[in-house]
Amino acid sequence: MADLVKELVTGIVNSVLKEILKKGKGKSTATKRKKRQTRSATTGRFVKKTATAASKPARKQVSRRRTAAGRSKQRSR
Repeated sequence: MADLVKELVTGIVNSVLKEILKKGKGKSTATKRKKRQTRSATTGRFVKKTATAASKPARKQVSRRRTAAGRSKQRSR
């Protein structure tokens, strides 16, 4: 009887371990987000959005010249 219980328990433990250690098939990714579609006010059907104007490139950063007050603060440090 003890052998039967022991065999049953080891069988269950082995199957659970195999299940846990089994390699996953493919990487599960998060669901892709869908963009909201706008509906036409008159017909109620989905309307394709028109392309917006291309955004301007970023302004080049220009170093600002220190003021007299800024220079005196720098000197006093």
